[in-house]
Amino acid sequence: MPRCLMPEPGRYSRQTVLGQLGKKGQRKLLGSHVAVVGLGALGTVSATLLARAGVGHLKLIDRDVVELVNLQRQVLYEEEDVGLPKALTAAERLTRVNSSIRIEARAKDLSHVNVRELLAGSDVVVDGTDNLETRFLVNEASLEMNLPWIYGGAIGTEGRVMTIVPGKTACFRCFTRARPSPGALPTCETAGILNSVAAATASLQVTEAIKVILGEPPSGHLLVLDGWSPELLRIRVERSKDCPACVGGKKEFLGGKKPQVITAMCGQKTMSLDPLYKGEVDLDALGRRLRKIGKTRVTGSNVFFEVGDHRLTIFKDGRALIQGTDSAETARSLYSKYVGL
Repeated sequence: MPRCLMPEPGRYSRQTVLGQLGKKGQRKLLGSHVAVVGLGALGTVSATLLARAGVGHLKLIDRDVVELVNLQRQVLYEEEDVGLPKALTAAERLTRVNSSIRIEARAKDLSHVNVRELLAGSDVVVDGTDNLETRFLVNEASLEMNLPWIYGGAIGTEGRVMTIVPGKTACFRCFTRARPSPGALPTCETAGILNSVAAATASLQVTEAIKVILGEPPSGHLLVLDGWSPELLRIRVERSKDCPACVGGKKEFLGGKKPQVITAMCGQKTMSLDPLYKGEVDLDALGRRLRKIGKTRVTGSNVFFEVGDHRLTIFKDGRALIQGTDSAETARSLYSKYVGL
């Protein structure tokens, strides 16, 4: 991407006049490197605000392509972008917004194999992911690399944000200890999401990221936004003395010792997905959520769910057969959206 090292005079004047930033703070932003992981509802808003604020090097990481359903809340995409890679599309749009910064697109699936390389050199990571598995991975990479990251999540009308700084705050595993069974948590597809709540949550993340770049100490609070009321709660989160990640040093996700198994079924356009963590699925509860968005049938041992050209058969232990694709990435994406990783 082209980069102009000297932004035009006055471009950031509405920021430099702020006492919290000033010209010194703006220089820090221009010299900073921020990675945005996931370019969905949170990531597109975060990336937009960071680019407009003048973050000097913005790395955009996402494995997915644009879908029509994304346009309700993912602000960097248009109808003509459906089917195109999110990372490349977002980078192209933001380059037209601010050509004086470096915008790097990485159309990759973040995993234990490449997470160190993708996050290397960053001053802070902004979380735009949509599943716990990736957040646990980012958390472990953050601890190993001494890299601050801004956790964010939004679903329904609620958003959550916390700045996590290794050695100074609780890590993600300190307050998200137990890995829920597949299908136990709602997803955006099954519970919905209010676009204004996603935007507000991402805006809080960006403010926290800017504070990290400027050297402001983290508060140690989890911010919980109820966008419908509206209310903003601040919950103090202490470091856990028996946290397996930041105290025990376990690299359960970064070490890749328990990979998710996705295999093609011989002679069929069907993928078998065996999740990282197994656990008994509440089939009735999962079926009730899925009935809102597609044809669903629940038996004593399975949920059968049809959406578009795909059919998912979910077993009680979390395993699934995904018909209609021979792509591991597509199978993983469908499982994440409708069952939850």
